[in-house]
Amino acid sequence: MNCLKSKQRVSFFNLGLLNLALALLVILISGVGCGEKGTSKMAGSPVGDAVVSTTAQSGDTIKVGILHSLSGTMAISETSLKDVALMVIEEINEKGGLLGKKLEPVVVDPASDWPLFAEKARELIQKHKVAVTFGCWTSVSRKSVLPVFEELNGLLFYPVQYEGEESSFNVFYTGAAPNQQAIPAVEYLMSEDGGGAKRWVLLGTDYVYPRTTNKILNYFLKSKGVAKKDIMETYTPFGHSDYQTIVADIKKFAAGKPTAVVSTINGDSNVPFYKELGNQGLKAEDIPVVAFSVGEEELRGIDTKPLVGHLAAWNYFMSVDTPENKSFIKQWKAYVKKHNLPGGDKRVTNDPMEAHYIGIKMWAQAVEQAGTTNVDAVRQAVGGQTVQSPSGFKITMDAKNHHLHKPVVIGEIQADGQFEVVWKTDGPIRADAWSPFIPESAKKVADWTYPWVCGNCTEAKF
Repeated sequence: MNCLKSKQRVSFFNLGLLNLALALLVILISGVGCGEKGTSKMAGSPVGDAVVSTTAQSGDTIKVGILHSLSGTMAISETSLKDVALMVIEEINEKGGLLGKKLEPVVVDPASDWPLFAEKARELIQKHKVAVTFGCWTSVSRKSVLPVFEELNGLLFYPVQYEGEESSFNVFYTGAAPNQQAIPAVEYLMSEDGGGAKRWVLLGTDYVYPRTTNKILNYFLKSKGVAKKDIMETYTPFGHSDYQTIVADIKKFAAGKPTAVVSTINGDSNVPFYKELGNQGLKAEDIPVVAFSVGEEELRGIDTKPLVGHLAAWNYFMSVDTPENKSFIKQWKAYVKKHNLPGGDKRVTNDPMEAHYIGIKMWAQAVEQAGTTNVDAVRQAVGGQTVQSPSGFKITMDAKNHHLHKPVVIGEIQADGQFEVVWKTDGPIRADAWSPFIPESAKKVADWTYPWVCGNCTEAKF
């Protein structure tokens, strides 16, 4: 906020020179040759004690980490993210790679085991020397790996909608923040077009993303005059499969007032939940359900005919009619066929896949711009990158808070498992890393540019 005094400026300048000198000295001592790049990290923020790590130009390849659950409860959602990441990497390699080197994907399976995510992240950075990692779905997995990426100065691109309340120097968030998904979805359901809901069921899997998102929604609903007695909040564990009682309770709660369900159920629990909606005849015209973690992939194994009219809020649907999306789907179908992937021609695209597509292309552009895979140089270059997305919009990475500017689309489930768009923003909107509806978060700032240089503060550091 206030400018530094002259003496403070000199001290900060001297500290920067000292850190630079230390980093160069360690690089020289460690004998990094032309085939490798050294990176220096100021622990916890761009300034502080120097920690030096080596990143990824090993031999003739640049190693890229893929950190997604290929087994366990989250495999239903994450397997396609691994596949689309490999597709984009293959595309880049077919065009000559980056900096004269081919990309070498290093795929690991954290198996829906949250502590194992951290172990695998450390393995990718320390053992395999990856230049970047694309991975995670759940917020608990992201929270698990975050200290590892910050300690070792790794770079993570996280492709899934989440609860916000975070901005890390070492993470680029390519999924939606709550103001790019949850808030617009609830506003739509409150509107006349969305059914004018007066009573709300907040139903989610029991972990940080649903609980924090619902905390935000509780504050938001209160700001709109919704009484506490008109909000029902329920959580189930990962892998939960019996929704008979919960759906019956929702029907009882809805008696007498227009009611909507906001679902933050994650993973394979979505299958029995939606089957139970059909079993009990809970139709969209009676009690609409809007989901934040259900897309085309999760619906692929479900009879969607009883679910027609229920909603999902994302930033992309496979049904979006743009030339860019037609090209994206064509590329995906060809890749699935070429590699004989399970599911064959029934495989679909979805929002987190588009987010990975955008994120990998942004990282590749940043590497080319920086002329190196050095984490500090690439991180600086990622901010402000743009990609023409399958959704049809030019998507920008915010250099300040490390989040994408994204459009919002709300779609109704169709009988074929696709979505018909019923509402959308005119264009991309900027993410709020910190919610203005939570009192203790409203004044927080995420800004990694000078003079703020922080992801969680109320005044500038310099």
